Amino acid sequence: MIDFTCQNSMDGESELDHKKTAPSFGFLFDIDGVLLRGQQVIPAAKKAFQKLTDSKGRFHVPVAFVTNAGNCSRDNKAEELSGALGFKVSPEWVILSHSPLRLFHEFHDKCVLVCGQGPVEENARNLGFQYIVTIEDVRKAFPLLDMVDQSRRPKDLPPPTIDFPIIEGIILFGEPVRWETCLQLIIDVLLSNGNLGVELSTVPYPHLPIVACNMDLLWMAEAHMPRFGHGTFLVCLENIYKKMTGKDLKYEALIGKPSTVTYRYAEHVIRQQMEKRGWKSPLRQLYAIGDNPMADIYGANLYNRYLQAQTEVNITAMAADPQSEEPLEVQKDGNVPISSAESCLSILVCTGVYNHQEDMPVDQNETLMETVFHGHRDFHFDPSLVEASHVVCDVNDAVELVLQKENWKRE
Repeated sequence: MIDFTCQNSMDGESELDHKKTAPSFGFLFDIDGVLLRGQQVIPAAKKAFQKLTDSKGRFHVPVAFVTNAGNCSRDNKAEELSGALGFKVSPEWVILSHSPLRLFHEFHDKCVLVCGQGPVEENARNLGFQYIVTIEDVRKAFPLLDMVDQSRRPKDLPPPTIDFPIIEGIILFGEPVRWETCLQLIIDVLLSNGNLGVELSTVPYPHLPIVACNMDLLWMAEAHMPRFGHGTFLVCLENIYKKMTGKDLKYEALIGKPSTVTYRYAEHVIRQQMEKRGWKSPLRQLYAIGDNPMADIYGANLYNRYLQAQTEVNITAMAADPQSEEPLEVQKDGNVPISSAESCLSILVCTGVYNHQEDMPVDQNETLMETVFHGHRDFHFDPSLVEASHVVCDVNDAVELVLQKENWKRE
């Protein structure tokens, strides 16, 4: 059974922080391109949070910071946000692309290859994985497999490696640093069915299970143009595998935005905050603020579509279909309980990936080949899902819009 509980720390705030008017809505903030550009704070962000916090930095409404970043820990991301924005951000409010992996218990006792950068092995252990192999472990054990960089090729023929664990699955946390090494070794693991010490005469298919976090093709840092994201790495991996085998690379699951799993997880974080603060109003409305139409807006609209027609479903269907609209929370009977929120509205800001001077395609008869589609291969392009409920200049305007719509004023 999936354990959908999390600890919450409000850093000394009272259990009962009642107001005359308790909020019945919550904010889901993207980070890169909305609050930050690389290490630089977007000026509108500080103005926005002045509307949402008191003089001690305590929020008047529940918030979650939902990012597709994954090459760090929740603690480090919370610390980074706290320093940049000038108030305390609790790690429990931060949802990284890999956060829902703690719910994938069927992988936690398998030997998995992890790929990414930063504290990827530490992150995997904190999420519940017990038997972990890194790209560097593979490279050191089988140095003849990593041959692109001539300076790293072994000068002498190494002895054969024995007793290396058989890999049972692959977890892609985020874009790695040495793409040529990672692409080569991941393909090698797939073609050897996880046993790098043997050479198979046929391509094993279906291949080992793969879970990928963060599908963003692009993201916005300090540069004036978007930078490659993990989605670009996935495009490379998918096409190399297809070219070499003639078969499609399949994913056990795709998580991070725009996956519904991530938004369901975020809603749970919002509800936990409301309970901790003693806000008794039921959660009615979520507002997701982002800069990427293919991740933030698509995901919020997809979750809103689920909320409008939600039913209890068995979780096995979700794991088999990356485009499934079902969230990942399981009861003892294997069903998904109904969400408490009524809707999730998407708000697009113009401080990041989105270029308001370029029109999104609106002809639903256009094929994918005729459309510049930045979403992942397994998420079909639907013009209605990338059309934001509102488009504003920046996050300050977004917050102001929400407060006006809710007719909400802090006491």
